[in-house]
Amino acid sequence: MDSHTEQSPPSVRSVDRAVSLLQLLGQRGQGRVGELARDLDIHKSTVSRLLATLERRGLVEQNPDGTHYRLGPGAAQLADGANRAFDLRLLARPVCERLADDVGETVNLAVHDAPDVISIDQVMASSAVVITNWVGQRTPLHATAAGKLFLAYFPVEVRDSVLAGSLARFTERTIVDRRDLLAELDEVRDRGYAVAIEEHEVGLNVVGAPIFRHDGTVVAALTVSGPSFRVDRSAMPALAEATARAAGTISRKNGYHALD
Repeated sequence: MDSHTEQSPPSVRSVDRAVSLLQLLGQRGQGRVGELARDLDIHKSTVSRLLATLERRGLVEQNPDGTHYRLGPGAAQLADGANRAFDLRLLARPVCERLADDVGETVNLAVHDAPDVISIDQVMASSAVVITNWVGQRTPLHATAAGKLFLAYFPVEVRDSVLAGSLARFTERTIVDRRDLLAELDEVRDRGYAVAIEEHEVGLNVVGAPIFRHDGTVVAALTVSGPSFRVDRSAMPALAEATARAAGTISRKNGYHALD
């Protein structure tokens, strides 16, 4: 084990060792406690405790005779989620690139990862001013265009649960009153797109449209963002139309066909 791991706090060391166990099982397919301990240079009792924790979370399981451990269904779910996100990025990337070129602003693809939204891809127009790279960053549901799309299309009970607590204020424009936010979510569903006007970050305006999967649920949000002096209220209708059109193209590629 490297010196950095040995110098890390105990909680970080445990996470590092657990990940190492999962990676080793992924490479080998299965392993005995003693074998895993030897190859990772960790005491057998530590490996046993880590495996017990991972087993409770469904990330590993024992084979029928109880002699070996292997990856469990929880690990498969994680891999499946990563594959779906990767597939969606590949599917959406050409459309995102065309949209960025057409509108001259930054395009992001975001998914819901409770309790936030997270950007999984970003395309910048060649003429766009360099802004924040949002890929991998989490942003709140109530203060972003992408987040409002998910809230608007969530089942009512899910949306009510999310909005049950207090809403954090990020700027003077952040909507923190639940009734005001619910009214805006009604508008989002009616018009088919969401906007965020300096609600999460001063000087940044965003327009977003939903991406659907085959069963009609929203699987991602496509957004166009830019500085508020350029992406102003007068520019938003045209940007919203272009974004919704691109999101519709991705939805169809993703197997969604809206009823006429």
